[in-house]
Amino acid sequence: MVNNRFRLKSAIRNPQSAIRNRAAIAIGAHPDDIEFYMAGTLLLLKQAGWEIHYMNVSRGNCGSVKLNAAQTRRVRRREARRAAKILGAHWHPPVCDDLEILYDVRTLRRLAAVIREARPSIVLTHSPQDYMEDHTNTCRLVVTAAFAHGMPNFTTTPARKPFDHDVTIYHAMPHGLRDGLRRRIIPGAFVNTTPVHETKLRALAAHESQQNWLDVSQGMNSYLRTMDEMSRAVGRMSRKFKHAEGWRRHLHLGFSSHETDPLKDALPKNCLVNSEYERRLG
Repeated sequence: MVNNRFRLKSAIRNPQSAIRNRAAIAIGAHPDDIEFYMAGTLLLLKQAGWEIHYMNVSRGNCGSVKLNAAQTRRVRRREARRAAKILGAHWHPPVCDDLEILYDVRTLRRLAAVIREARPSIVLTHSPQDYMEDHTNTCRLVVTAAFAHGMPNFTTTPARKPFDHDVTIYHAMPHGLRDGLRRRIIPGAFVNTTPVHETKLRALAAHESQQNWLDVSQGMNSYLRTMDEMSRAVGRMSRKFKHAEGWRRHLHLGFSSHETDPLKDALPKNCLVNSEYERRLG
């Protein structure tokens, strides 16, 4: 009993000690989504001693006006692996094609297997509201796959054993910082990515094939500049950081035994909770 009290007091003094597994996974829809919205936070977690994982759900086969689908898949796979290496993350292969990320049990079983392999305490993924369905469907799939992390009767593909420690999901900012109905999205927390911004840029630059594609398809005059401007905009919202990534924490029910905020605990100097957002939650 004395030992239990001692461990409890230690956990209160050092919240990191209460985290069962210091692993985090970022799951984005397409190759380069992680670099746009999540890579800075992932890099900071790695610097804090966390094991980090990287997965794009889609192979990115539609991301070219010059190459056919098969060629584009091969190119974007190489680029994603190169980016994951720059970030120092474990790379997990994609499972779908572009515009075919559907909320179905086949895809769900495959994502649940990846989450069980990584055994994360932190899951980073897309906003529940975003400008395209691949992003929103990825978000839905990740949330359910994480929800099933401790369910032995939910089978995964390939088969992976469940785990029982707490999982906390964080949703990134949507592209353009607005939802599909043009409403401005406010983060619940800001992560200061200024110290790792140059590495984040290098990881995004690894996706060389996307510069021309996004110029033609979405009018992004500069691929790297678009990400830079977005991180500066979130930094301004924080009123503290030059570059930042914004996050909204998912409700803990079904994912952890009690409300936890391991991102704040892992990055105490670089994570700023938005007190106004918290007040509005009631």
